Amino acid sequence: MDNTLNPAKKRIVVVGSSNTDMVVKAKRLPVPGETILGGTFLMSPGGKGANQSISIARLGADVVFVSKIGNDLFGMQAREIYKSEMIDTRFVFTDEKNPSGVALISIDTFGENCIIVAAGANMSLTVQDIDKAYKSIQEADMVLLQLEIPLDTVEHVVDMAYDLRKRVILNPAPAAHLSEKLMKKLYAILPNRIEAEMLTGIKVTDRESARKAAGIIRGKGVDNVVITLGKEGAYVDGMGCGALLPGKEVETADTTGAGDVFCGAFSVYMSEGRTLTESVAFANAAASVAVTRIGAQSSIPYRYEIDMN
Repeated sequence: MDNTLNPAKKRIVVVGSSNTDMVVKAKRLPVPGETILGGTFLMSPGGKGANQSISIARLGADVVFVSKIGNDLFGMQAREIYKSEMIDTRFVFTDEKNPSGVALISIDTFGENCIIVAAGANMSLTVQDIDKAYKSIQEADMVLLQLEIPLDTVEHVVDMAYDLRKRVILNPAPAAHLSEKLMKKLYAILPNRIEAEMLTGIKVTDRESARKAAGIIRGKGVDNVVITLGKEGAYVDGMGCGALLPGKEVETADTTGAGDVFCGAFSVYMSEGRTLTESVAFANAAASVAVTRIGAQSSIPYRYEIDMN
């Protein structure tokens, strides 16, 4: 299928992970050392980079995805999915030694989840691979990253994009400590409450603690901070705004991938020149659709499905 970029659309380069999700639903999540009987099993494509790429594509921007997969069935299936979503896959590289990434996901009856990722080929995405995508980054309107790939590769992308004066958005997931040198080169950062605590030492439980955590992160040099708070919405600090933007009340089936939908939707709206609050409101609305469905990529909405009322 032809996945040539459309010159009329905004262009976003996503650098990140490609996984296959293996999901089991159960009444509750087990405690350490406990075995419980689950119910429905589902295997579906995932990975934060891939989820965010598909979200961006379905919500109206062109996507160049930079990632690495194994030379196996999971990897081949993933590549075909990306092509079917009209994602540019020229820089989805194949690792001949390591398998494709796999995520083991448990979901309880409230839609909450716990996830363990075997990164596989994702951890062999190198700075040399990134250099091959230089021209695409140079031509991009925005660059979006996560932390399911090596940190030195993330830093290389941020340095390259910053030198090219490109806006860089980082979803710091999974949670990790980041240098202030890296933080100062970010246009926006999108942590959840756990990741915000890792970055600041503040346990985020409500609006006030989110405000304090966002202030500390901004103090490290990031212009715009958005702390996602699940069904409570997101706390926004940037562009002269400091506010909690509430999420939509919906019946939650599965929160897997909802944060990735949020990041993708936010990136699309920001690339189109919308304000920070408009972009967060759109991202909240998109994520509220995703949590009503099972699975990561299968739950990602199209733009016409987003209700902004």
